[in-house]
Amino acid sequence: MFATTVKRRGPMVGLLASLLAFAGCADYLPTASGELEGTVAPAPASWTKIAQQEIIQLETQPAEPYSVNLWVIGEDERLYVFAGDNYTTWVEHIDADPKVRLKMGGAIYLLRATRVSDPQEFEWFAQAWDKKYGHRPVNEEVGETYLMRLQPR
Repeated sequence: MFATTVKRRGPMVGLLASLLAFAGCADYLPTASGELEGTVAPAPASWTKIAQQEIIQLETQPAEPYSVNLWVIGEDERLYVFAGDNYTTWVEHIDADPKVRLKMGGAIYLLRATRVSDPQEFEWFAQAWDKKYGHRPVNEEVGETYLMRLQPR
């Protein structure tokens, strides 16, 4: 009886997770896709309005575009995306080629990503992350994490 119940719930849990993802929660998942579509626009003087968004889309690897949804932190001329201590596919792509494209709304911004190594800059980011998301980053060792600052090319 117990084994039968587990078998029935297993597929139901997967189905429920799939339905939630497609019902509007997918924006929060770091799902990967290809080239972003939109109109190329000049980078704004201030990233504050864009950084107020919960999620942005970032495209890496210009030769074979790869895009992912990410949380974003920023203010004025500062804009960051963060992978924690995970050497993700998008971080690997940035190591190979720092040219990225950011999509917000219908606009595409041509940017360059640089890994942050300065502890003071990381501390600014950690405070902003805490203010926006309600907790500090899990790993705050700047040398062990992948914090990327995005700047116009």
